[in-house]
Amino acid sequence: MKRGKVWLAVAGLVIDENGKWLVVKKKYSGLKGMWSLPAGFVNAGETVDEAVVREVKEETGLQTTVKGIVGVRSGVIHHDISDNMMIFLLVNKGISSIHIEEKELWDVRWKSPQELLEDEKTSVMVHEMINQLADQNILSPIEGINPGDQFAYTQYKLFL
Repeated sequence: MKRGKVWLAVAGLVIDENGKWLVVKKKYSGLKGMWSLPAGFVNAGETVDEAVVREVKEETGLQTTVKGIVGVRSGVIHHDISDNMMIFLLVNKGISSIHIEEKELWDVRWKSPQELLEDEKTSVMVHEMINQLADQNILSPIEGINPGDQFAYTQYKLFL
């Protein structure tokens, strides 16, 4: 799919009842061989929260719901491409068996924040999230708002 010069991606942070984080080891991209969060691009016709639930399910098999937004990553590649990612906190719906998307991933694991900090194969973003998340506010979804019929939204959500 052609993405143009403005990219919008999502990543999902799922934390189990023992405080372990769901991480994946990708087979491609700049994160090849690194532990990172399940992630991917937003498709046409879906909201960012739908995209993150879909991506986590595609990569790991887990069914999740959105609890809120924990952050945004934004950068510019080669002075040209705007690369943006919304990072969501998700709750596992109780399904414990993981299914690995073998075309994209080497592995999927539950790892403690300490294990991730000590592993040289953990992505920079995950390291920073572990260090910052304790002080972070979670932005929760608000649905059922109509900003006005003149905008013709078929879906509209605020995260505040």
